[in-house]
Amino acid sequence: MGLLGWVAIGLGVVVLVVIVQGIYLSTVLQWEDEKTRGLGYYGLPPAERERFKRSLRLHARLLLPLLRLNAKLAKFDFRKVSFQYQGVSAPRGSCSAESFARATEYRPGREDIFVVTQMKCGTTWMQHVVYEVLLRGGGDLVASGRTLYGVCPWIEGLRSVPMAQAPIHGAERPSRIVKTHLPVQLCPSSAEARYIYVARHPVSCFASCIDFITTNVGGMAPAIGAFEEWFCSKDMMWWGTWTDHVRGWWEQSTREKNVLFLFFEDMKKDLPGVVRQVAEFLGVAPLTEGELAQVVTKCGFAYMQLHQGNFEMQPPHILQADAELFVRGTADRHKDVPAEVQRRLLAWSEEGLKSSDFPLSQKYADGAAAHQA
Repeated sequence: MGLLGWVAIGLGVVVLVVIVQGIYLSTVLQWEDEKTRGLGYYGLPPAERERFKRSLRLHARLLLPLLRLNAKLAKFDFRKVSFQYQGVSAPRGSCSAESFARATEYRPGREDIFVVTQMKCGTTWMQHVVYEVLLRGGGDLVASGRTLYGVCPWIEGLRSVPMAQAPIHGAERPSRIVKTHLPVQLCPSSAEARYIYVARHPVSCFASCIDFITTNVGGMAPAIGAFEEWFCSKDMMWWGTWTDHVRGWWEQSTREKNVLFLFFEDMKKDLPGVVRQVAEFLGVAPLTEGELAQVVTKCGFAYMQLHQGNFEMQPPHILQADAELFVRGTADRHKDVPAEVQRRLLAWSEEGLKSSDFPLSQKYADGAAAHQA
């Protein structure tokens, strides 16, 4: 057999391997999706969650040639992985048009406490604060091996305890703790429910979004320019732009007494003070010094990072089975963004909020000074 014949055979083998791996990957992705919906992953005990991760690691090793090839040939495209619901973009897979519809049609009651943020602005952190406040520092997630998303529903998401199965927490104020990133116009509203909104420095939010997506897609992560375009786009940014999201909830908090507006940076600076605010807002009796100390310890960055398995922000998947999802936990992540990108994002934020009384320059004075410089 001549050289061309051997080349043809070699190419045929390569094509066959790619086809087989493609079928294998498709099967794994379907299995992974089915196993992580609802309580499929978050409802498992720790040993079962670890067994699922081991299976993912094995599949990832077997699929490594195709995954590496895909990382070289394809870059993460925000438009291809998103869908639109009533003019708001959202990530396909984590959510769906159907899950958004169920969320917007939900009718909240007095037992519902909504923890609301734009993505990567302290959602998980505040959920845990509320959980521990309701239990007066006696929450047992770590001791019991349960997960935060196994007991707190993400109302528009597909991968947490469903609303209908969500447990009620606390004896003094029995409550359901509901996560959402929904902008104010889509979030189900009720005067009886409580809403706690957490805002974060826009450039820190941007930096954390890059961390999160890069952790999840690895070598397929796009360049920073694509992230900037996505972050500032009303058509592409998931749950709406930072400026629209913050402005809507800020204005809601000035009109409605059942909305508490807080800042991520204040949680970093004075967590005990924020915990007291949350307790007062929820109408529970003031925490004792011992109870407050318990809440602050369990809601501290070191504790939550040490016990990441109880606070995973999304189930593991074929590209990410061992991710460090609590990357830094600092209040000044904006300083890690290139100076020219910082300036553009700050100018964009100021323009987007110029008709609002949101205290951008007061809360983020360092960023404003950097922009002016």
